[in-house]
Amino acid sequence: MRIRSFGGLLVAVGLTVFSLACGNSTTSPTTATAISVPASTVAVGQTSQLTAMAILAASGAGTQDITSQATWKSDDNSIATVSASGVVTGVAQGATTVTATYQGMTGSGQVTVTP
Repeated sequence: MRIRSFGGLLVAVGLTVFSLACGNSTTSPTTATAISVPASTVAVGQTSQLTAMAILAASGAGTQDITSQATWKSDDNSIATVSASGVVTGVAQGATTVTATYQGMTGSGQVTVTP
């Protein structure tokens, strides 16, 4: 009889430890609902690191920096170029839109290049 009680106790303790380890989170950190890219200003010949933030799917889950995971593109490379890691370089005075793509979603921000 003692062995059976002891076995049941072990199962109960194991389930408790498992549920505590898992927590209440049901959010996948990589499931985004939108992408945000803030506006930026850079001088001709200078560089600036852009950031892309994923707004996470679960209510109240917040944001996640996805800068290094995004695919970057400048609408006008004669104004500003952007590297694969999100570093923008001012080429000529003006403004262009830079877009980050992640999980099939896009977010854009204006880059203004000053003299």
